Amino acid sequence: MLPDALPLTSQAPKFSFAQHGEWRSALIRLGAAVTFVMVLFLSDWQAMARQWWDSSTYNHILLVPAIIGWLVWMRLPALAQIMPRCWWPGLIVLGGAALLWLLGAVSGLDLARQAGAVAMLPALVLTLLGPRVAWGLAFPLAYFAFLVPFGDELVPPMQTVTAVITIWLTNLSGIPAAIDGVFIDTPAGLFVVAEACSGVKFLIAMLAFGVLVAHVCFRSWKRRALFMSVAILVPILANGVRAWGTIYLAQIYGAEWAAGFDHIVYGWVFFAIVIALVLALAWRFFDRSPDDPFVDAEELAATPWLGVIERHSLGPVPALVAISALGLGAVAWAEGAYRLAAPLPKQLHLPEVAGWKRVDYAPAVWWEPRAAGAEHRLLGSYADAEGRRVDVFFALYSAQGEGREAGGFGEGALMPDGDWAWTATGPALANGKSERMIGRGKVGRLAETYYRTGDTLTGSNTSLKLAIMRDRLLLRERSTAMLILSAETRPEHPAETTIASFRKSAGPLDAWMDRLAQVR
Repeated sequence: MLPDALPLTSQAPKFSFAQHGEWRSALIRLGAAVTFVMVLFLSDWQAMARQWWDSSTYNHILLVPAIIGWLVWMRLPALAQIMPRCWWPGLIVLGGAALLWLLGAVSGLDLARQAGAVAMLPALVLTLLGPRVAWGLAFPLAYFAFLVPFGDELVPPMQTVTAVITIWLTNLSGIPAAIDGVFIDTPAGLFVVAEACSGVKFLIAMLAFGVLVAHVCFRSWKRRALFMSVAILVPILANGVRAWGTIYLAQIYGAEWAAGFDHIVYGWVFFAIVIALVLALAWRFFDRSPDDPFVDAEELAATPWLGVIERHSLGPVPALVAISALGLGAVAWAEGAYRLAAPLPKQLHLPEVAGWKRVDYAPAVWWEPRAAGAEHRLLGSYADAEGRRVDVFFALYSAQGEGREAGGFGEGALMPDGDWAWTATGPALANGKSERMIGRGKVGRLAETYYRTGDTLTGSNTSLKLAIMRDRLLLRERSTAMLILSAETRPEHPAETTIASFRKSAGPLDAWMDRLAQVR
């Protein structure tokens, strides 16, 4: 019979392994399985730990394991009343997590790989403790998602949003200013909304914090949704206000003083102020009592649908064998895919293009795309009779993987921490992507990027990854090529029309890239 009251918040939960033989055995099995999986995928956990520690964007994740531990601890008294059991459908979830890891591993997509490694832990809980226990732990298990370092893909749009808010506030405050992408020109100087100032790290941290507060402090789903909307909107607006404040102070005290002040304010102190603001707005609407249990043991034990699905039980030994087979199978498949490498020609040459001739490469500001891990790289220039110039960069990879990702972060037309800064997205392309950048604040450039693997021609990193996943899973050896067509912005020759003219002369880019790579 269940106790009348469970000490969920007023005191530490009383939970003794010695008094619960079934739980003790189940937790030993779970501990062994978690240890096995974490050792098997140790490199992924080490990579994530380095990001948590080294990157300010992900420093908040260092607190997530403790938060998960606390969330589980507060549920132990209720869960102690539930009989744990191995559940074979949990292996399907574990297999899905292993497949996600495998897809990330064979494509070089670290986000998928790390997400798969993290997802295996909740899947182990579901498999070895059963659906009823896992349902009681639903929120802590879902919170595991915040262990995955994600958000880099939000940097460009957040830069743009911050720049738009900043220029609006700047003009509103009476300061004459002009905006070009993420660059804001004012009487006190030229300001750029850099990647580090996009506000992404605070948005991600606030998302994790907001989800926790929404769960712990609210019972109404409408209030939770409203709170999350505020928790997302406030840091975005606050970051725009911070950027505007820097520009405003620069008009009074100078750009150097304002930059120094911004470096002092812009950090976790700023985030603490944002948190305080959000909590102050939401405090009076909290509707969960501190004494409300997170899990109702009687309700959990009596839920009919849980009783139906938990009938699909499995013996502990077969469960552990299946877990081992899934983990080892994913690693073995990935190792086989890693060994794939397409044969490449010994030497490549930029081809002739009708109406254009090869000229010396002489950019106004040195521009050289990055293609780490590529076996071949070509960089050259073409010019036509009208004086238009196009710079061509071509890279060829025998395979994609860690350290050699054509669409990886920092790869391609714009290298981080270089002389060039991203300003805006360029014109839409059918099978490519374009981006505008500026060199040393004075030279504009447009770059079009195309990826080619097998029969796929795309400018989407996602489409490239999917194509590579497909080929790797089928153990097909295929090379990957990256082509970047670029032109500096000149008043007499717009970059868009210059590159378009070159593309028309070169012919279909898929065939042109295949001839360059000598794969057709």
